[in-house]
Amino acid sequence: MSDTSQQHAKWDAQLRKGTLELAVLAALDGQQKYGLELLNYFQQFDTLQITEGTLYPLLDRLKREGILTACWLQEGEQRPRKYYSLTDAGLQKLEFLKQRWVKTVADLSSLLTE
Repeated sequence: MSDTSQQHAKWDAQLRKGTLELAVLAALDGQQKYGLELLNYFQQFDTLQITEGTLYPLLDRLKREGILTACWLQEGEQRPRKYYSLTDAGLQKLEFLKQRWVKTVADLSSLLTE
C-alpha cells in the first residue's frame, strides 16, 4: 500500500470512529435490525465498512447506556437473532447527534470555501 493510500485509510478510520455511533443510530431509526444485517447495510457505504469486532462492542455499550434495546426473535426455522432498536433516549441522542453533525458540516464547509 502506498503512503497516500495509507494516509487515506487512516483518515477514513478516524472519520469512521467519530461518526459510527451516529451511523448506527440513524440505521436503526424507525426500524429494528440484527447485527449482521447492520454490517451488511454498512457495506454499501464506502466510508462505513466495519467489522464485527467494531460493531458488536458498540451495540453492547449503547445497550448498557439505555440508547438501544435488544430482543431475540426467531423467524421460521432460522436460528434466533438479536434485534436492536432505539429507545426513547436513543431517539433523543440521534436528534442531538444529527444537529451536531449538520453544524459540523456547515462549519467545515465554511472553512473550506474561505
